Formats: sequence, structure tokens, C-alpha cells
Amino acid sequence: MTTLTAQYDLIIVGAGLVGASLACAIAQQENASTLQIALIEASNEAQDFAGENFDPRVVALTQASQNLLNNLGVWEDVVQARACAYSDMHVWDGEGTAAIHFNCADVRANHLGHIVENSVVLNALRKKISQHQQIRVIQPARVAGLKNGSGVEVQLGDGSVLVAKLIIAADGAQSKVRELTEFETREWDYGHKAIITTVQTELPNQATAWQRFMRTGPLAFLPLPSINDKHFCSIVWSAETELAEELMQLNDAEFSKRLGVAFEHKLGKILHTAERHAIPLRQRHAKTYIQPHIVLVGDAAHNIHPLAGQGVNLGLLDVAALAQEIERALLRKIPLNDFSILRRYQRQRLASNLVMMSAMEAFKRLFGSNSLMLTWLRNTGMRQLDSITELKKIIVKAAMGIH
Repeated sequence: MTTLTAQYDLIIVGAGLVGASLACAIAQQENASTLQIALIEASNEAQDFAGENFDPRVVALTQASQNLLNNLGVWEDVVQARACAYSDMHVWDGEGTAAIHFNCADVRANHLGHIVENSVVLNALRKKISQHQQIRVIQPARVAGLKNGSGVEVQLGDGSVLVAKLIIAADGAQSKVRELTEFETREWDYGHKAIITTVQTELPNQATAWQRFMRTGPLAFLPLPSINDKHFCSIVWSAETELAEELMQLNDAEFSKRLGVAFEHKLGKILHTAERHAIPLRQRHAKTYIQPHIVLVGDAAHNIHPLAGQGVNLGLLDVAALAQEIERALLRKIPLNDFSILRRYQRQRLASNLVMMSAMEAFKRLFGSNSLMLTWLRNTGMRQLDSITELKKIIVKAAMGIH
């Protein structure tokens, strides 16, 4: 049997939001017109959702992420399809009485960010990819093997082989590339599952992101566009595994009732719940993002708790940093696999991602404690923070990805 071999300058594995964004960010560069880029994706095309049918997977995009998508020429398509800008954020301690309110006016902005369905962003990116002749999408295709020598050979499930000087793993938390190349990781189970779904609420969502912290895990209500005067939110309920499994066994009416109580009926009754999905939560961070000829980006490099909705935004910051380094290499005619290029990317992103991951872990432990002293300290601290306008501005800007 003859093996088909194809030569590329660059192979990106994973055409989700991070991989697709990276392919576009590289292809649009002035000196990248002759590059041959292979984009390998295991799944079929992204789904389309319309009307009152929403994608259960949403992303809370920061201003920094919006800027990147705008630079790629896809943001206008995203907004025209379906996106919900939110101007406020309410966070409160479910075990106490303290709360914090953030408003975009605090930083003289029009909004704090956008809640967008995953498929909306992905479809806009796929449309843009089709306009770049130097990107070849290979889909559906799975990586079956990988050899790393003077370059990288990627063997696909159908037996074909792709060869390149550099491979970028954007294939998610269960990265096959990371596994095959034996990157060391630090990881542990949270003992939580995240229940995600779309709900219709009695009252409008007020263009506000809501988050209640409970000992059993945080509950977030994220605003979606209203349709026919009906009010919708995407929810992420991170709960201890036993509780999450109990909630998943309830019928829709019982779940809606439990959800309303957990949310303290901030938006009135839960009128309808779409299909629910439960995702086990695991913290994972690669000890290094680079090997000769190989780079990890996005969830392949770091996977964090969804309580602040920063996962995709961190991945898009990876994209911006790596695309910038590749642009620098092309401009200076440095080989794309030059290790100095890879090291510069890692220096930019690894420490920053670790800081965010550590902060999220600290939040989880702080709000997951049932200590009366910690509860008192939490509530006292939140009340004080809510009264310090300048400090709130700093937090809002950091959350928006602006300086």
C-alpha cells in the first residue's frame, strides 16, 4: 500500500476557536502569502443554531478577544449573526450577604464583553479560512501517530502523512499531539461537573452577567439575545459531582425549580430549560509549551475552571502571542521552527497563564470552604471591594483584557 505524503510549512492540529483563529492570524500576514498551512480537524463542520435554539456552548469574549477577532476580519460577521453585549456583572456570596457590582461605565466603556455562542464564532472563522488559499482544511481527520526528527511527520487515521517543520497543537484539553509527544502536565480533578444549558427566564436578563458563589460550586447566568420578547440565558452550574449527577437526573420542571432556588430567583421563574450537558472539570497545565518543532496553544496547554469564563480568552491571547512571533520570524527570514521563536512565545504566555490559573484555584478554594471564619472574611472583603471604585476599575480592566 502506497502512503500519501504531503509537505507543508506549518501544521495546526485542531480547528476550534483557537486553532482556526491562529490559522487566520498567520495566513493574513504580509509575508505569509507563500506559506502552506495544513489545518487538521477531527470533527465535521460546526453546527448552525437559529431562532430560540441556542448553542449550549457559549464564550464570554473580552475586549482583547474582540480586538483579535476584529483584526482577523470576522467580528462583524459574529455580531450580525448573534452576540449579546453585557454592560454589568453581579457577583454575590451565596453563603453570606455580600455582593459586588461591576458596570462598564466604571471604565468608560460601552460594555464589559460579549456572550457569543461557540458555533457563531467558529462559523465566522471557517468562512474567513475559506478565503485564504494557503490554508488547506483536512476534515474530518484524526492524528494517529507522530514522529519528530529534523521535522515533524504526522500520520492520519487514513494512513496519509503530513510533513512540516513546525506543528501547533490546538486540539483541546484531551490533546492527542500532547499525548503522543509526552509533554509533562500538572493536573487534578476538581471533583465537580459543569452543567451547561440554555434557559428561558420570566424577567429580562438586563444585559448582565450574574454569578452566585456557593460552597458546592459557582452558578453563572450569562445573557443571550431576547427573541420574540422571550428572555434567554446560558447557564454554567459547576457543582460537586454527586450534586451534579443528582441534578442531571431531574426532569426539566424539577431542574428548573432547583435552578431558580439556587439563583435566588434573580430573574423570576425559570420558564423553560433546553437539553442539559454535564462536563467533568479538571485542572491541567503543561509544564512547558514547547519542544523542538512543536508548540501547544489554548486548552492543549492549559485547562482551567470555568468560574470566570477565561478559558477561551486565554487561548486567544496565546494566538496573538504566537502569531506575533511567527510574523517576526517571517519578517526576519528566520525558520518557523527556530527555538528562539518558540521560547519567546512561551515566555510571554506560560507565566501569565499560571497566574490566572492560580487565581482561579484560589477563588474555588476560598468559596468552597464551609469555615465560618472564611465566610466572614469573604463577605467583609467583598463589601469593602465593592466600595472602592478605583480598585474595581483595575479589576474590570483586567477582566476585559485592557490596560
